[in-house]
Amino acid sequence: MEALRGIDLAVSRGEFVSLVGPSGCGKSTLLRIVAGLSEPSAGTCRLGISRASGRIGFVFQDPTLMPWSTVAGNVLLPFRIAGAVDAAARERVAAAIEAVGLGGFERAYPHQLSGGMRMRVSLARALVTEPDLLLLDEPFAALDEITRHALNDDLLTLWRRHRPTILFVTHSVYESVYLSTRIAVLTRRPGRIAAELAVRLPHERERSLRSGPAYAAMCDEVSAALARAMAADAPP
Repeated sequence: MEALRGIDLAVSRGEFVSLVGPSGCGKSTLLRIVAGLSEPSAGTCRLGISRASGRIGFVFQDPTLMPWSTVAGNVLLPFRIAGAVDAAARERVAAAIEAVGLGGFERAYPHQLSGGMRMRVSLARALVTEPDLLLLDEPFAALDEITRHALNDDLLTLWRRHRPTILFVTHSVYESVYLSTRIAVLTRRPGRIAAELAVRLPHERERSLRSGPAYAAMCDEVSAALARAMAADAPP
């Protein structure tokens, strides 16, 4: 079954682009193609970096942690796979764990952590290699609202600090507006880009932004674009 059709999306270095659209429209498939985990049946996907260089981080909706390994062991995994475990790698692991707010939990196991903490481990594992491109597939969807908002703020802090290019899949219009510099709205399957909207909000996002009129207006604009995209008929 065709998941995507006629996708034409260019993302500049350092952008934070969210993909929103109905369930099953191919958002996750698009991320997997970008990551090199799936091959497109037609068309091309061009990156300004080499996938083989390890400069791509991927955070899935499920944290996918190794239950038998500690927080530090899970974050160290990319270096183990590359056969590059040394003192420098362990220093980067410690820094990544600290950056996501889990300092002191290095020796904890996944079953000892909350859902939000497990997702922080997954985020640290994706960031530890200092990726140029970070792909996130609905990473906060299963979390409660308070935890989700906290992780939104943490992700923005990490993005401003390291400035990777980010492609972020979400079903939440409100989350996409709060996080992104640009939003791509997809139609029903086969997914097409129905609209691209620049997020006209201050670069520095504060939680108070969520209660402001500019944020509400931007959410309304994206919601309207999503409604139009969901109503659109697929091309022949």
